Amino acid sequence: MHKSVKPYKNSKDKKKQQVESMFDNISSNYDGLNRVISFGIDQSWRKKVIKMIIEANAKKVLDVATGTGDLAIALVKTNIQKVVGVDISNGMLDVGRQKIKAQNLTEKIDMVQADSENLPYKDNSFDAVTVAFGVRNFENLDKGLSEIYRVLKPGGLFVVLETSNPTKFPFKQGYFAYTKYILPVIGKLFSKDKNAYQYLSESASVFPFGQAFNNILKKNGFIDVKHYPQTFGVSTIYKASK
Repeated sequence: MHKSVKPYKNSKDKKKQQVESMFDNISSNYDGLNRVISFGIDQSWRKKVIKMIIEANAKKVLDVATGTGDLAIALVKTNIQKVVGVDISNGMLDVGRQKIKAQNLTEKIDMVQADSENLPYKDNSFDAVTVAFGVRNFENLDKGLSEIYRVLKPGGLFVVLETSNPTKFPFKQGYFAYTKYILPVIGKLFSKDKNAYQYLSESASVFPFGQAFNNILKKNGFIDVKHYPQTFGVSTIYKASK
């Protein structure tokens, strides 16, 4: 069982309520700050996720923890016909809706406020499911993954992009220093919620990655599980099917 980290240590609210409040608070400047923090490299990681979805010939995709819709928007600019983006934070969804409307994509993308652990869709509804930097925010990881498994069609593809921790010198030491000391400072400078980027850093440091996350996926029924470390291991793409 991985260690659970919450955004607001002094709050008695459950993790999902805290995550919802946190993302509502930082939604207005989340996109810009994310580009700064990741040096823009996150966009190249997303392109690899999209390539996997295209190669699977998926037509209807569910993007869980869609946030402001970056991945959903990029997906429908390919041959994918429909994307449903779900997120617990309506603040993040509102930012995404504005972006989608500005690009005339409202007919191709639905943005829905929903709990990843209780998805409002029937069994076997989607050809593929994606999650980019969202699984570590699930309150109950197994429940969230089992819900994704439920709504995914047999033979469907599940792709996760998530932070991980480099294991080799000097990247391990450099990444530790960056996430523990520099990232929270940047977050405090640009965000009105001083706890948010401290949480994002801490949650990344304790979340299972590599083979450990592969094993969790297998435990929840997924097959053909593989993982692909990105940029010296600072993130990992996981690929699995039902």
